Amino acid sequence: MHQPRIIQPKARKSPKAFWLKQLHMWHWMSSALSLVGLLLFAVTGFTLNHAADIEGAPAVSELSARMPPALRAALASAPVNGTAPLPAPVAAWVEERFDVRASGDAEWSEAEAYLAAPRPGGDAWVAIDRATGAATGEVTDRGWISYLNDLHKGRNAGGVWSLFIDVFAAACLIFALTGLLLLQLHAAKRKSTWPLVGAGLILPAALAIFFIH
Repeated sequence: MHQPRIIQPKARKSPKAFWLKQLHMWHWMSSALSLVGLLLFAVTGFTLNHAADIEGAPAVSELSARMPPALRAALASAPVNGTAPLPAPVAAWVEERFDVRASGDAEWSEAEAYLAAPRPGGDAWVAIDRATGAATGEVTDRGWISYLNDLHKGRNAGGVWSLFIDVFAAACLIFALTGLLLLQLHAAKRKSTWPLVGAGLILPAALAIFFIH
């Protein structure tokens, strides 16, 4: 006859093992989410620090077009002075002819409508004569390095990119804090942990105190 099998109760995990598992999970998840962004912001941190040395010559394009008579009537309903968006059909025509975003407010006067359309890595503007429908514009492209630098700063990148920066910053914060807690849990076996953390704090603080005036 077979003897009955004795089932041993599972050993309870220690609180340290639980927190190690949780911290490792949050650490690798936040690192995966922020990996590409960290690489982008690290590279653009270098290019911004040396912007005067690596900045290229901007390429400027001057454009002109004449608005169809059917669209000129839309200008008549716009305000005489002040700021307001271009009428929808006029904005669509401007975006097609000048390759700019025409969703922002334009500056209106009796003579013309002036639309500034800055964007990452460049600039643009369009001026429309309200009487004749003649439109002139200028598009400036400063190159892909300037484009990435402006993304780093969130300059003229819109609300969606601004939201991404907030989410990315939160992921980086989780990544850093979980890394710090993991350092604390492993510090007993790694004697150089806190001296290295201290050096990471003292070095930039000393540079700021003694060399930045």
